[in-house]
Amino acid sequence: MDVAAERIERLHDHARAAAANGADDRARYYVRLARRVAERNRLTLPREFRRFTCDRCDAYLRPGKNARVRLRDGHVVITCDCGAHARYPYEE
Repeated sequence: MDVAAERIERLHDHARAAAANGADDRARYYVRLARRVAERNRLTLPREFRRFTCDRCDAYLRPGKNARVRLRDGHVVITCDCGAHARYPYEE
C-alpha cells in the first residue's frame, strides 16, 4: 500500500471518529481532504469510504443521524440531509 492510500485510510478513520463525536464540520474537512489526495494520486476511494460519504456536500453519513437508509427492489437508497440520493445494488 502506498503513502497516498494509507493517508486516505487514516483520513477515513478520522472522519468516522469526528462524525461520531458530533464534529460534522471536521468530518467534512477530512472527507474533502481524502478526495483531494485520491484525485491527485489517481486512486479510487475505498468502497466503504464512497458508501458513507455524500457526493454533494461531502458529509460523512451516519444512518439515523444525518442519513436515511431505505431498501427498495434490489437496491439500497441512502438519502443525505442535504437531499442527495445514492443508490447501491444488493442481492436478496
